[in-house]
Amino acid sequence: MRRLLSTALPLALLLLTSPIPASAQKTVRGETPYATREDAMQFADDVAERRDLDRKWVRATIGNARLLPNVPRLMLPAPKGTAKNWRVYRSRFIDPIRIAAGVRFWRANADTLARAEAEYGVPPEIIVGIVGVETIYGRNMGNFRVIDALATLAFDFPQGHPRAAERQAFFRSELESFLSTESRTAEDPMVPVGSYAGAMGMPQFMPSSIAKYAIDFDGDGRIDLVNNPVDVIGSVASYFRAFGWQPGMPSIYPVGFDEARLKKDVLMAPDILPTFSADAFVAGGAVLEGEALTHKGLLALIELQNGADAPSYVAGTQNFYVITRYNWSSYYAMSVIDLGREVRAAMEQ
Repeated sequence: MRRLLSTALPLALLLLTSPIPASAQKTVRGETPYATREDAMQFADDVAERRDLDRKWVRATIGNARLLPNVPRLMLPAPKGTAKNWRVYRSRFIDPIRIAAGVRFWRANADTLARAEAEYGVPPEIIVGIVGVETIYGRNMGNFRVIDALATLAFDFPQGHPRAAERQAFFRSELESFLSTESRTAEDPMVPVGSYAGAMGMPQFMPSSIAKYAIDFDGDGRIDLVNNPVDVIGSVASYFRAFGWQPGMPSIYPVGFDEARLKKDVLMAPDILPTFSADAFVAGGAVLEGEALTHKGLLALIELQNGADAPSYVAGTQNFYVITRYNWSSYYAMSVIDLGREVRAAMEQ
């Protein structure tokens, strides 16, 4: 019998995950169990003490996790010199199949999307873009056992990664969060499946994001990010508001350059962090038009490389930056924005 935390969570947090539908791909299982790893068992003991969990249960759970030998290499960045290509990246996520699926998702959940916008300020096309880019609206939620993925990256993160120590610490924290949540349920911690990084459900939330941001949006007493699009929509909206989404603010504006005055190095220096007022942006040689000229917040110059061709540029707002908190990539954020726009356009045809 595992020992639960002294402060019980609400019922809505006790049923966090659901089994992947039977039609999903066969679960990928690891190889060597972590029961014989001294570092893994020491971690188990530390988690049990920190979280006031049953030590035997934590050791058995981590001990039954298995190394996924192909996962560590998937975490390594592309080799130096690999050219980024926005057009190629975009084509992976904006295609007729995904757009059509997005239309079906939007129409089936129009009332919920409208309620999420009313309560959280996040427009439907952003939520639709996220769920579409992440899993094609639940079609591809991953088939790795979450405990295996998290354990592999917690104890065998590739040391060749430029931020290996930081990333390994992140996955140890996520493993701890997963164990803490699973300890509050009657479910088998070996059952949940997700991505090779341990993300789960239609929106691909990591365990800590589930604990912090997932909500019971339909009020049925449980949170289900696998089978319940109402909870998925509310949880994505909740996530964005927590990271500072500004209702009514565009995510991007078109931008051009006045080459005679352009100080591109200055504009690019903060990367994707909004830093410049509209006036300062223009003073640096950026050319804005229409409502962008009177934008009240800060802006960032976003560069999207196109391989050997000239890069594309947009002016990113606070809301663009918030999208990158979901996945720290400007290419990802633009794909979310573009997919949402394409689905909205298809809805209006």
